[in-house]
Amino acid sequence: MSALLLYLALGACAGVLAGLLGIGGGLVLVGALAWLLPTQGVPAEAAMHAALASSLASIVLTAASSARAHHRRGSVLWPTVAWMVPGVLLGGWLGSRFAIALDDGVLRWCVAGYCFLVAAQMLLSKPRAGGDGALAPRGPGYTLAGGGIGIVSAIVGIGGGSLTVPLLVWRGVAPVRAVGTSSACGIFIGLGSALGYALQAPAGALPLAGAVGYVYLPAAIGVAVASVLAAPYGTRLAHALSGPSLKRVFAGFLLLVGSAFAYSALR
Repeated sequence: MSALLLYLALGACAGVLAGLLGIGGGLVLVGALAWLLPTQGVPAEAAMHAALASSLASIVLTAASSARAHHRRGSVLWPTVAWMVPGVLLGGWLGSRFAIALDDGVLRWCVAGYCFLVAAQMLLSKPRAGGDGALAPRGPGYTLAGGGIGIVSAIVGIGGGSLTVPLLVWRGVAPVRAVGTSSACGIFIGLGSALGYALQAPAGALPLAGAVGYVYLPAAIGVAVASVLAAPYGTRLAHALSGPSLKRVFAGFLLLVGSAFAYSALR
């Protein structure tokens, strides 16, 4: 029961972050699950892989709830989503395959380094001149970009928002529309990645009831249920904040999470 309550609390946090930042709360989930899952019987050497896989599985529903709320406010650029989906699906599958071959410590450093790099990019970058914030970027280049975003997202356990949002803002999309569009892409990143972790894992990867490959279903479902309910509240916050404020929140969040992962890797 205590584990279920923790999963629900994590899901609520992830849901708010999904709506606010378009990231599905994946970075928070990975860190928390990497600590929590070993207490539920997950072998220590598989804890990081299980945390990544379970986080990504939960992100499917979290991102869907966030995207639905953003769609109602007209902030999802569906033509852009359509171009990116094939790339993020394939990238998620390939990225999970690569991550399965890495050990726990390497994965922790990957997540920490990723957080610091993206936070720096968000703080130092300047908005593209001349963008009206309402255009819908499209073309095969976004399919290729989606592939790269899917690969990285599968390795660090996120819905891809910290890559998709800066890309779209750089291309002239208003930050709140970039967040909404990222949320929709996150559905497919989570789907492709979670399937990869479930179907490409070695036999007996998690010797627990309710595990499919590296995906631990009790954690994924508990997180997803709460996150679906909480995501609309994050969406309201996103629409209440200005573009520069949203970028600062995004960067500050990534710096905090990156520091936590670096500390855990050193230990």
